[in-house]
Amino acid sequence: MEKKKLILAYSGGLDTSVILKWLEQKDYEVIAYVANVGQQEDFEEIRRKALKTGASKVYIEDLREEFVTDFIFPAIQGNALYEGRYLLGTSLARPVIAKKQIEIAYIEGAEYVAHGATGKGNDQVRFELTYYALNPNIQVISPWKDREFLDAFQGRTDLLNYAEKMGIPVKATLKKPYSEDENLMHISHEAGILEDPMLRPSEDLFTLTVSPKEAPDEETLIEIEFKDGIPVSVTNKSDGTVKESPLELFLYLNKLGGENGIGRVDMVENRYIGIKSRGVYETPGATILREAHLDLEGIAMDKEVMHLRNMLMPKFAELIYIGYWFSPEMDFLLSAMKKAQELISGTVTVSLYKGNI
Repeated sequence: MEKKKLILAYSGGLDTSVILKWLEQKDYEVIAYVANVGQQEDFEEIRRKALKTGASKVYIEDLREEFVTDFIFPAIQGNALYEGRYLLGTSLARPVIAKKQIEIAYIEGAEYVAHGATGKGNDQVRFELTYYALNPNIQVISPWKDREFLDAFQGRTDLLNYAEKMGIPVKATLKKPYSEDENLMHISHEAGILEDPMLRPSEDLFTLTVSPKEAPDEETLIEIEFKDGIPVSVTNKSDGTVKESPLELFLYLNKLGGENGIGRVDMVENRYIGIKSRGVYETPGATILREAHLDLEGIAMDKEVMHLRNMLMPKFAELIYIGYWFSPEMDFLLSAMKKAQELISGTVTVSLYKGNI
């Protein structure tokens, strides 16, 4: 009997490695799919690990450019901010990852897709709503909501024991006492010790940004040019560096923001499924872009259009947060945001200094 073909969103971590092997044992042909959205990983090592763990094939897809142009920039156009503070780094990455997974399922003729998101968070919703929006007939396997899987793996120890039994290579590093999700827009730190809202994170938690106290005691002057609300170039006034491609421009702003201690947020937010969650975020480049964009709008935007857009923004941010990127209401809001950005063109001079913009 021919095996059922399945595309698994695979990271190479403990959870998705165990899921890959578990699905293979359930008689699926598992094709591992790894999305490069800017996380610092050795993708060739992940490919080898997936094949060794039982994947029949591995796709490694570089989605960074599409992530910037089709997701981050439209969010910047609409000044999207969830609950007044969160710049939506994880929320924006999920639909671009899930979209490519559905494309691969189509190429491979696979009827099944799977993800490793838990039943307690937002990501399960973001992945699954995108899957169903782009292919209503797709069948989704979600192990962390499967009774048999949950009975077999009640904690990290069970996962590690299974990995050892099945010969799955596991990095023997001491796991950080919190979880992280990194992409080129941000890194998030949450869960574990961070669930105590009174715990002040130590400086070694932060990886994209230096502490404002350690940042240089001199300002970095840059110019950011926008065309219809989209950043088209960044010029460093002190050393003459110019970046014009969307990805290079964004990565450069991340670098400058990180060096100047910009973009840290520590908050408790409301998840879609009704749980409060503490997130510590580092979002250097997008923080700079949002501030510069707001400044330009102050001069270039019609008053009534601005006030209407500002009324729509919280809903826009909420739809991104809860995974409704591919929905009729999002199509409507994206059209409105794009229309509001006509003629929001000009150059903003920005000073970066010790966490400030």
